[in-house]
Amino acid sequence: MTERALRLGTRRSKLAMAQSGHVAEAVRRVTGRPVDLVEITTYGDVSREHLAQIGGTGVFVAALRDALLRDEVDFAVHSLKDLPTAQHEELVLAAIPEREDPRDVLVARDGLTLARLPHGARVGTGSPRRMAQLNAFARSHGLRIETVPIRGNIDTRVGYVRNGELDAVVLAAAGLSRIGRTDEVTDFLSVDSVLPAPGQGALAVECTAANAELAAALAELDDPHTRVAVTAERSLLAALEAGCSAPVGALADLLDDGQVVTEMRLRGVVGTTDGSTLVQLSTTGPVPTSHDDAMALGRELASEMLAKGAAGLMGERAL
Repeated sequence: MTERALRLGTRRSKLAMAQSGHVAEAVRRVTGRPVDLVEITTYGDVSREHLAQIGGTGVFVAALRDALLRDEVDFAVHSLKDLPTAQHEELVLAAIPEREDPRDVLVARDGLTLARLPHGARVGTGSPRRMAQLNAFARSHGLRIETVPIRGNIDTRVGYVRNGELDAVVLAAAGLSRIGRTDEVTDFLSVDSVLPAPGQGALAVECTAANAELAAALAELDDPHTRVAVTAERSLLAALEAGCSAPVGALADLLDDGQVVTEMRLRGVVGTTDGSTLVQLSTTGPVPTSHDDAMALGRELASEMLAKGAAGLMGERAL
């Protein structure tokens, strides 16, 4: 007798469906069981308000988690950067697959790059983190840009550039890559200029803690390097006591000497959305060998950032 299909809970957007499709395929391979996608509409998908006003990106996660807890789905796939940093006590983060490109990208008219944007260019983003760093970049390069708050899926955002309302929009490289649209990117933004959101480019596969057998099977998809990196980034975010919509960027890179990974560098930034003040620091140490080590690295960098005045920059909400 064939085992019943596993039910994978996913948001309905084109990007979420693409992400969940990749995971479903991998789960079919490791379990030998069919996987059905169950589409769930979240409050974040239907509300047109700015994210900061409706509770940050956690609004995309709540409905999927509710479906898990009500046993309407067996597991769920989230963009990791949407997950609240506190672990839910009845759920387990069973797998964090290998991360896609974590960078932000520019999609601009006429093939423009960030450094070549004209004075007064209107750049769309719904993220205070991106606003802070784009404005800081502009200031340091003698550019004048206007960051314009926008919401919506990839089509909607790119549409603002195509119809001439905006000169450029900033999106995550991973999202465009997963739906096969990287050819529309006009500039991959260096992480030296714009640090991504903590966990950007990574997916989170979640199931109930009670379903130990499924959790063990899903764990086959886990990428240990990605997990320690994003754990450190999210620990920094949590220790700064910043929600998903705070102007915080973080990236943990694994550094190698050509052959073997030897160290991990964690970089963090927090800034005012006008870019006038940024606190940007990094720390490098041995690659964490446990969850606790990765958490400690994030907390350590956060306390250095707080000592440099980061706390005073986080109360500001542009939206």
